[in-house]
Amino acid sequence: MTPAELSAALRDSLTTAVAAGQLTLDPADVPAEVRVERPKNRDHGDWATNVALQLAKKAGAPPRQVAQVIADHLAVLPGIKAVDIAGPGFLNITLEAASAGQLARAIVEAGRDYGRSQVLAGERINLEFVSANPTGPIHIGGTRWAAVGDSLARLLRATGADVTCEYYFNDHGAQIDRFARSLLARAHGEPAPEDGYGGEYISEIADAVLAKVPGLLELPRPEQQETLRREGVELMFAQIRESLAEFGVHFDVYFHEDSLHTSGAVERAVARLRELGRIYEADGATWLRTTDFGDDKDRVVIKSDGNPAYISGDLAYYLDKRERGFDRAVIMLGADHHGYVARMMAMCAAFGDVPGKNLEILIGQMVNLLRDGVPLRMSKRAGTVVTMEDLVEAVGVDAARYSLARSSVDSAIDIDLDLLVKRSNDNPVFYVQYAHARTVNVGVNAAQSGVQRQDAFDPALLTDETEAVLLAALGEFPSIVARAAELREPHRVARYLEELAGRYHKWYDSCRVTPRAEEDVTDVHRTRLWLNDATRTVLAAGLDLLGVGAPERM
Repeated sequence: MTPAELSAALRDSLTTAVAAGQLTLDPADVPAEVRVERPKNRDHGDWATNVALQLAKKAGAPPRQVAQVIADHLAVLPGIKAVDIAGPGFLNITLEAASAGQLARAIVEAGRDYGRSQVLAGERINLEFVSANPTGPIHIGGTRWAAVGDSLARLLRATGADVTCEYYFNDHGAQIDRFARSLLARAHGEPAPEDGYGGEYISEIADAVLAKVPGLLELPRPEQQETLRREGVELMFAQIRESLAEFGVHFDVYFHEDSLHTSGAVERAVARLRELGRIYEADGATWLRTTDFGDDKDRVVIKSDGNPAYISGDLAYYLDKRERGFDRAVIMLGADHHGYVARMMAMCAAFGDVPGKNLEILIGQMVNLLRDGVPLRMSKRAGTVVTMEDLVEAVGVDAARYSLARSSVDSAIDIDLDLLVKRSNDNPVFYVQYAHARTVNVGVNAAQSGVQRQDAFDPALLTDETEAVLLAALGEFPSIVARAAELREPHRVARYLEELAGRYHKWYDSCRVTPRAEEDVTDVHRTRLWLNDATRTVLAAGLDLLGVGAPERM
């Protein structure tokens, strides 16, 4: 019995009890899905649910009484060994060994579809992440967003959402002017402007533009700067896209900030807010009344000199996303944008939308790379910050992505580069990938020993304690995926995979899939092969959700 089947059985028990008048509930109050979870204490059964506590108030009965009604219906179902009521009304459920073991076959037959669901079906989500300024290589903070954002997109799609990954191309504003002046100075062999950009990449781009545009330095200096700006931004962004592609990250849309100011999108957004009564004029400027929606002060949209303020682009961009039909706009921002959240949520509310629903903002904390216990501060090429290329060069794409995605974005993280290149159990990505490679090797050895999965499957033979623990872990995968997508927390998948790998390694040490030299092949071996291959399926699916490879040998 899979967790989904047990959930359905619980729901059926509730529906039957309501229809029989044993529970005074409106049928509409019966949840569409009853969540089951693994108890922390193995002695408390295979699965647990708090559905009785959730429904007790609506049923007008004590939680334990509601739990007893559900237990009476559930206990008589095939595959259920015991249903116990604990504490204020928790239901602890123990499955028959054969029923629990059926999960192995169900996973293998489902393949990569196991763990996927339609819980977010019908939602159109615009997921914006990285969006590094096209003025330099992607720094390590942006690299974290690349790993987390791409993993989140995979999770959302795995749970049924229609996801568009979007990169906001910041090609408008002061940073582009500083970039152009930096290129111009380098082209003339002059020191970088005080507020400009340094690093070898500036020389590389300046040289590339000079090679592409012969005679550039013979033009008037303003024309030189404009050409360097246009060509330099294009070259820099091409490098960014190439770096992202090598990191396994691809975007569906590259949205140009400059288009908001040339297409009339800003004017349309201001007009919409004016219709809603959110705009007013004061001191020669146009203001958005964000204090009505929790901001600490109203925000200037159009300055007194007629130029748009920074927030004007945000207004136009958010409205554009909603007009493109997205139900949710999810934006990932760096730690330095923390003070930006209140005004963005106020902007969302000003348009008549629901903050936290139509607009979600995720803030990521800092990343420190350590080598020999010392933080890395400088990049050979970028000159000021550590970049994506620095991390990938040091540990490879898989280790880089996994290490960045395995921690909550709310926390600053230290990444030990020395650890990530070790082939040891202390290296989390090696530990998980090795478990997958081991499942493949077990399958190869089984075939050579004449153990064929299709010959037999008797789940009642999976009686070893390590088998029960491994099956329970495999059963958690769908809820882990759904929860990680719901909470926007890909790190839950990584931590789950590490736990699953640990349980698999213990099972491998205790239970043989291939017979010893003097033994015959039995149904125990064949059935264990199903369990081995089920583990391989889940490890591969989980790694894929993180954009990390599942090697067949290490």
